[in-house]
Amino acid sequence: MAEPLKIGVTGCAGRMGRMILQAVLQNADFRLVGGTVRPGHVSAGKDLGSLLARPDLGLDVTTELKALIPHVDVIIDFSSPEASLHHADLAAAGKVALVVGTTGLNKAQEKKLAQAATKIPLVYAANTSVGVTLLMVLVERAAAALSPDWDVEILEMHHRFKVDAPSGTALALGRAAAIGRGIDHDRVAIRQRDGQVGPRLQGSIGYAALRGGDVIGDHTVIFAGPKERIELAHKAGGREIYAEGALRAALWAHGQKPGLYSMRDVLGLV
Repeated sequence: MAEPLKIGVTGCAGRMGRMILQAVLQNADFRLVGGTVRPGHVSAGKDLGSLLARPDLGLDVTTELKALIPHVDVIIDFSSPEASLHHADLAAAGKVALVVGTTGLNKAQEKKLAQAATKIPLVYAANTSVGVTLLMVLVERAAAALSPDWDVEILEMHHRFKVDAPSGTALALGRAAAIGRGIDHDRVAIRQRDGQVGPRLQGSIGYAALRGGDVIGDHTVIFAGPKERIELAHKAGGREIYAEGALRAALWAHGQKPGLYSMRDVLGLV
């Protein structure tokens, strides 16, 4: 029987961090080695069990990822764009595989992740859900099959606490549509509309973001054509799907060659 994969979780006190801690503890294929938070965080120095309302696990919440790296096989990171880049540098220096599920990274930050991936296997996904990954494949194929007079609009809704918009998943879906059409996403993306914006530009990819309540994540890609419309959608029923996908990515990444990978690589959908 193979040894459990040793996992370290950054941003472990956050909403997704706690979910990943729970998923690791519930899966015999993995062993939780430790978790980190930013310096000064109220959870620093406490036992990891306290984050989950569980008995002590004998593992402290630390602010020092560098000290944790020699003891892990894979780091799972759902933190912030700036923190993820720092964690990627540390993982690359320590030759440890990394799974990044952080959203809101800009193009320059994504390039820095790619630099770290020249030294380690790094899975970067705006959404680690298996269902969303399949949706991206379907969107790309639909965009390739439909003529340019089918307008592409992306609607997303999340809980009131989400800080970035459009969501990283929405943008990834838009990029999938752009790839299918063979166009430059950033050139055609319309990320907001307000006032007298004029008629819709043909070939553009539009976005609309809704925020409210406790919605985990709803995404709909609308292909609006002459006299008919196609809608491809995914609705998240629980954050467990992201944690389960992240663990699947960690299991796949361990032992891979250095490179920047996506959930499509993890699922064999490339």
